[in-house]
Amino acid sequence: MRFLAYLVCYCIYPFSFLFPRNKKKWAFGSFRGGFDGNAKYFFIHVSTQLPEVDAAWLSTNKTTVEEVRSKGMKAFWILSPKGAWLALTSKFWFFNAYSSDIMFCLSGNATLVNLWHGLPMKKIEYDIDSGPLADRYVKKTLKERFFHPESFKRPDYMLSASPMYSEMFSRAFRIDISRCLELGNPRNDILTWPEERRMAFVRQYEPETTQQLIAELKSGRYQHVFFYLPTWRDSNYDFMGKDFDLKAVDMAMQESQSLMIFKPHANTVIKEVDDLRLTHVRILSAKTDLYPILPYTDVLITDYSSVINDYLLMDKKGVILYLFDYHKFTGERSFIWPFDEMVVGKRVFDFEGLLDALKEPRFELDEKQKEALVRKSWAGNVNRSLEKVAGYFKALIP
Repeated sequence: MRFLAYLVCYCIYPFSFLFPRNKKKWAFGSFRGGFDGNAKYFFIHVSTQLPEVDAAWLSTNKTTVEEVRSKGMKAFWILSPKGAWLALTSKFWFFNAYSSDIMFCLSGNATLVNLWHGLPMKKIEYDIDSGPLADRYVKKTLKERFFHPESFKRPDYMLSASPMYSEMFSRAFRIDISRCLELGNPRNDILTWPEERRMAFVRQYEPETTQQLIAELKSGRYQHVFFYLPTWRDSNYDFMGKDFDLKAVDMAMQESQSLMIFKPHANTVIKEVDDLRLTHVRILSAKTDLYPILPYTDVLITDYSSVINDYLLMDKKGVILYLFDYHKFTGERSFIWPFDEMVVGKRVFDFEGLLDALKEPRFELDEKQKEALVRKSWAGNVNRSLEKVAGYFKALIP
């Protein structure tokens, strides 16, 4: 069935070049048909601040379509006549990863704007030289080419944040560096907004569960709030249990009167945990948008995830680097630059070390090291990204 679906897609694709496209029509989408990432924040901004633009969220998920519509914005199921028509007639496509975030076979002659999902630490796309994804980008096997055509179609524009990352994106996506727009990431604006503006956004666009969690975090009942955000591992290694024992973490949080929030990567499957009866650990679903929550946490626990670049944009935060599989991970995927040059924070290499780190009373970062890393990664593009990106593409409308 999958083969037949892609075969139909290849038959449709040439006809998508025949449709006239309107520069005032902008299509938005995200992977797995969700409503998240840079595309989400930019879509909300365009829908509410650029009345001259006909903006629509297109998704393969009907639940997502209803969610976006409930917030007063335009959304369509991509497989409906209206959704397909908007995809075929919108000149600008904005997405978080690939044109398949909307639908590859309808992308002919659209201007593809890849907003990506952060400033990566690991090699991506055509920079990849090892691990499972090498079949796609190094060997370029027939199977990978057939089932992932979106990976081989170059974007017209790539969102970046600094000259350092523009060079990397240019190489990884094989586009001219002039097409890498150093405008920052729209999803990060909420991290530095004044509290009143951020909470107004949360009340308008975030689900009740997120609002309730933020209220809990703001209540002052916890000594520290930790947020564990592990990256995706190409091997899909199951690190739950030995390397991250939820019950032990919950006990440590109870002892220090703190809270642990855990959001597994969207590709990570964890076993049922209801019977653990956790009281000081909150496990978020893959659909939960973490960016409205991040400002209300004290310490980020991560490993090789790009979220560290975002977290450093906020003041008075701590970072714990939990590197329990450092040697195994580096054997699967290379880093863009030496790891030590891309991170700041306390490093621990096993679960016992993590439990000890959670007991520390203070988590302040080396400010000089942090500021140097922010300057290198973001080059001053740390706020007002929404307005900058909107202004750039608005100028392309005749």
